[in-house]
Amino acid sequence: MEYLIIGLLILIIILVIFSISKNINEGNITERLGKLETNVIKELGEFKSGVSTNLNNDFEKLNDRIEYKLNMINDHVNERLDVNFEKTNKTFTSVLERLSKIDEAQKKIDSLSTDILSLQSILTDKKTRGIFGEVNLKHILVSVFGENNDKIYKLQYTFETGVIADCVLFAPEPLGMVAIDSKFPLDNYRLMIDKKAGIVERQNAEKNFKSDVKKHIDAIASKYIIKGVTSNQAIMFLPAEAIFAELNAYHPDIIEYAYKKRVWLASPTTLMSTLTTIELVIKNIEKDKYTSVIHEELNKLSVDFKRYKERWDKLSRSIDAVSRDANDIHITTDKISKRFDAINNVDTKKLNNSDD
Repeated sequence: MEYLIIGLLILIIILVIFSISKNINEGNITERLGKLETNVIKELGEFKSGVSTNLNNDFEKLNDRIEYKLNMINDHVNERLDVNFEKTNKTFTSVLERLSKIDEAQKKIDSLSTDILSLQSILTDKKTRGIFGEVNLKHILVSVFGENNDKIYKLQYTFETGVIADCVLFAPEPLGMVAIDSKFPLDNYRLMIDKKAGIVERQNAEKNFKSDVKKHIDAIASKYIIKGVTSNQAIMFLPAEAIFAELNAYHPDIIEYAYKKRVWLASPTTLMSTLTTIELVIKNIEKDKYTSVIHEELNKLSVDFKRYKERWDKLSRSIDAVSRDANDIHITTDKISKRFDAINNVDTKKLNNSDD
């Protein structure tokens, strides 16, 4: 930019010199050219100095603005980096915590898988399954009612007919005695849900599974619903939530069949809810019973209090009468005392006045 301006100025000077050369004498040309050259050099120097100064000033201002902008950008970048680093650090910490929890959960799953495999090997035996169901039932009863609470339930209860129920529940009337028996139809259920088995094999297993459940329902209805002894209903306890869910979700005909037989199917969860409800009913009945007893005692106390009040009123009247008699006796005593004083002083006038 600076060189372009200088070039234009030189071109102008040459044109001016050329123009002047036509109008002046040759004797003055050298002198005027010398002066002109001096002026041009002077003006060029001043112009160059001014341009240089302006350029330096502009450059410094531009440099200051650039530095200011760079500082602002740097501060903003540092701020964003700090915020992003903090967020990244939190995210990383959260990821580590979740990974730790996942690792812990995986260990529990592995342990649970081992326990399940061990449990499956144990539950292949029917007798062992029966014991498992009875133990599970006992655990639920103890959790709700406490251990050895014979007023509410009894385990391995023997009826007069000789049959033994896993448990009987002494519920309040009109429900009465309710038998609970544990059943665990596992064999055909496992085959029915085994995806490795063939379709025909699984269909046959489903039929056998439903047949097993119906047989258990019939056995409970015939053994544990005894007219005049138990309630007109009984409970079939299924210690596996999966079997209970399977029946309710995919076999409504079995649920309907159990309903007609008055046998209610219960899983650990639903049995716990049922027993908890019965416990609340029992507590309310006990509370009502004690309330009636307290009311009766209060009525008796009211009669005794009324009798006490009558006697106290009578005693109060007697005390008032005695108080009046005592006051009269006090007045008479006072008079007698005054007479004795008068006699001792032989004061006849005072004696006569006392007669008044």
